[in-house]
Amino acid sequence: MERVDLPHDLVCLQAAWYRTYDALAAPRPARTAALRRRLYALSVRLRWHPYWTRTAAVQAARAELRRQGRQLRTLEGGR
Repeated sequence: MERVDLPHDLVCLQAAWYRTYDALAAPRPARTAALRRRLYALSVRLRWHPYWTRTAAVQAARAELRRQGRQLRTLEGGR
């Protein structure tokens, strides 16, 4: 499999999405409406990031993005 170079801002968006999802999935989360709005906004930004128009290997890139996003979230102190 060839190496996928992802933009740092895209990986940061994915990590933010995971952190927001984790906060929403916690027992009795505070500010659920705000968390849901943030999750939706992050999803839109992830989906329409300009990177996706420049790559042919979208499925491989999305899988790598999820992997790197989880890794960044872990490094920043998330789950």
